[in-house]
Amino acid sequence: MKALCWNGKHDVRVEEVPDPVIEHPRDAIVKITSTAICGSDLHLYDGLIQTMKSGDILGHEFMGEVVELGAEVKNLAIGDRVAVPFVIACGQCLFCNQQLYSACENSNPNKKMAEDLYGSGGAGLFGYSHMYGGFAGGQAQFVRVPFADVGPIKIPDGIPDEKVLFLTDIYPTGYMAAENCSIKQGDTVAIWGAGPVGQFAIRSAFLLGAGKVIVIDQIPERLAMAKEAGAETIEFDEKEENLYEMLKQRTEGYGPHSCIDAVGMEAHGAGVGEIYDWVKMGLRLETDRPNVLRQCIQACRPGGTVSIPGVYGGFLDKINFGAAFAKGLTFKMGQTHVQKYTKDLLELVVQEKIDPSFVITHELPLSAGPSAYEGFKEHKDGCIKVVMKPWMTETAGKVRRFPQENKPGAFYMG
Repeated sequence: MKALCWNGKHDVRVEEVPDPVIEHPRDAIVKITSTAICGSDLHLYDGLIQTMKSGDILGHEFMGEVVELGAEVKNLAIGDRVAVPFVIACGQCLFCNQQLYSACENSNPNKKMAEDLYGSGGAGLFGYSHMYGGFAGGQAQFVRVPFADVGPIKIPDGIPDEKVLFLTDIYPTGYMAAENCSIKQGDTVAIWGAGPVGQFAIRSAFLLGAGKVIVIDQIPERLAMAKEAGAETIEFDEKEENLYEMLKQRTEGYGPHSCIDAVGMEAHGAGVGEIYDWVKMGLRLETDRPNVLRQCIQACRPGGTVSIPGVYGGFLDKINFGAAFAKGLTFKMGQTHVQKYTKDLLELVVQEKIDPSFVITHELPLSAGPSAYEGFKEHKDGCIKVVMKPWMTETAGKVRRFPQENKPGAFYMG
């Protein structure tokens, strides 16, 4: 089969690899019909996540059709359309029984790697390094799904892939980010990053009762999409003092009730802090650039909450923990417990209360994967979210610009 494989920093290739096979009675084989590039995939693309190996199959946002089942999978049938959570969970351990699926004790065969770094193993993840299990990802024509009796959610007939694909990650991730804010009716929520997770966090915050959502970003297309959802926007101009003042002006001088860091480890910043992070990362004295996290702590009002759906990989520096302590902030974060949310969020799609396909700007064949990664990273052609079709012909594909217009593809054609 064809798959998109990691071969080093900024080196992603379409390769012929062996088809997956059933390895355990709780496995399923899924023929991929749609797969997406996630913002956290860019951390792999940029070489920032350790324990990747040349030839690893990428991708953790995917869905498709069940074509083979292990003997113990009784809740699915051949031909079912399923969306598959990026978190692999056994459904039976201490943490799964508390719906803390991303902390599953049994799904990561390489959890000792994570224990050495983090003190705990955590669940296996599709296509996201050997520290998280070394599982082949779903940017491919087929994928093996472990614990298929727990993760995949069946999709009703008549709902196109584009409306349900993001149940696999960014839709529940944005929702959990907002839920972690413990929003009270009328609260103000500030969100750093208007990428796909930030877009779902905006809509989820309003759904949970926020009176005002303020979004900070630099990309015009993202800010336009945020405004369409009813958010106020701030175009970050690299002057942090202006950002803090603007947030205070819009919150009666107090700052937001909650701040969401939807950017994570590759944040861009301003002035000395930005230079400091780049230098320390270059010297391997720091693993992440936490500029947005610093801003969230500084901007959040006393007694507020900082929610962190953005991925962090290791060690941070120059975090004003004194400010967090003095203001009595609450921090909530972590990999998304996707299985906890899929059923309820699917129901919102069925009831037409949300159409998650709004975030898609590019729909391309798998063969366009290498240039799609570059285009997504560099925001070429207004790129906000790329969906790839593993069975689409190489000459097909389209750009769905915001507002949604079908136009011929651009960056992937080169």
